[in-house]
Amino acid sequence: MKRPVVGIIGNSYLMNDQYPTHAGGTMNSDAVANVSGCLPMLIPSDPRFVSVDELLETCDGFVLTGGRPNVHPEEYGEAATTAHGEFDRARDAITLPLVRACVERGQPFLGICRGFQEVNVALGGTLYPEIRDLPGRMNHRMPPDGTLEEKFALRHVVTLREDGVFHRLFGAREVMTNTLHGQGINTPGAGIEIDGTARDGTPEAMYVRDAPGFTLSVQWHPEWDAANDPVSRPLFQAFGDAVREWAGCGGGGLRRTG
Repeated sequence: MKRPVVGIIGNSYLMNDQYPTHAGGTMNSDAVANVSGCLPMLIPSDPRFVSVDELLETCDGFVLTGGRPNVHPEEYGEAATTAHGEFDRARDAITLPLVRACVERGQPFLGICRGFQEVNVALGGTLYPEIRDLPGRMNHRMPPDGTLEEKFALRHVVTLREDGVFHRLFGAREVMTNTLHGQGINTPGAGIEIDGTARDGTPEAMYVRDAPGFTLSVQWHPEWDAANDPVSRPLFQAFGDAVREWAGCGGGGLRRTG
């Protein structure tokens, strides 16, 4: 039986400081293949190579991955400053219209870290350039030193809305997550439902209210140890179920026969 295809948004890098590449973390592919049960396909997120329409027709669902560059603040009406960090305008040009199209079509996506922020910006929301500079906020950034296991270790509690989507999915009001981000949501976009927050008030889990498809997005990195983590596993399983439903019933079935 053919597995449905999940497009994994790639990031641009320079290999050996000179060779341009598009790359994606192996742990994203691992989570999609072995927990969601789908076929992972890395997307070169650059409009020179792919179009949003082509991606919608080729893939059944999408993982909007994390990445070092941030969404350019011009996308939410602000001027760039040094606090905003690095940017990837090519990725912005793909992911922001892709999110809007998926919301409208009901095509499933899972937003992770930068992807979480992309969903908010795509729907008209804004971001803080640096969470740790805000009064009363903790430092959510990745620890600068240590092993990969130490950098992705569980570091803070996320409190979920009583009987909300994430509470029902995880079976708990509080879950432990890792944290590897500098920016965060300032104002939510249209239809954005904040369903979980860190103890300092930072939004950590959300979905698009009244959207016809799967739109769950998280500020942490659930792809780390997704097969074993009690929070990551049900999230990727639910995403895989939504992708299979799209591929076999509504959007995907219609797409392939139309």
